Amino acid sequence: MKTYIVQAVTFMQNRAARIVLAMILSTALVLSLAPSMAQGQDLTPEQKITLGLDVLETPGTLALGQSDIRVTVARIINVALSLLGIIAVVVTLIGGFLWMTAGGNDEQIEKAKGWIFSGIIGLAIILSAFAIAQFVISKLGSATEVEAVG
Repeated sequence: MKTYIVQAVTFMQNRAARIVLAMILSTALVLSLAPSMAQGQDLTPEQKITLGLDVLETPGTLALGQSDIRVTVARIINVALSLLGIIAVVVTLIGGFLWMTAGGNDEQIEKAKGWIFSGIIGLAIILSAFAIAQFVISKLGSATEVEAVG
């Protein structure tokens, strides 16, 4: 556990790493504000805000959507695997960044190779899981006469 903390401290001491981290955090902050700006609109009483849900006959109440639970689960699996894929690509990019900034330091090159290898193995596992999930979802959908998702 201490080695990860030491690596994180060493990583943060590098000026280029601090700049990249600041850019990533700034971008995340700016992008997280976008939904709140969209929600700041004034709505007339005639407009219905359903958030993807159907409005019941009783005013002020909401119903669940009409989509099948299998379709909802399939969408959740697709989103989760997509996010994991993005993380694996970022890990690989971090390894490439470490390698490019190694400056001939063999220890840092080996660490970068480890990051790249971990990212590629993670991506292979995620792609395999995605293929298996798509196969199962399509076969489950065809067996139960539900339209395939994805």
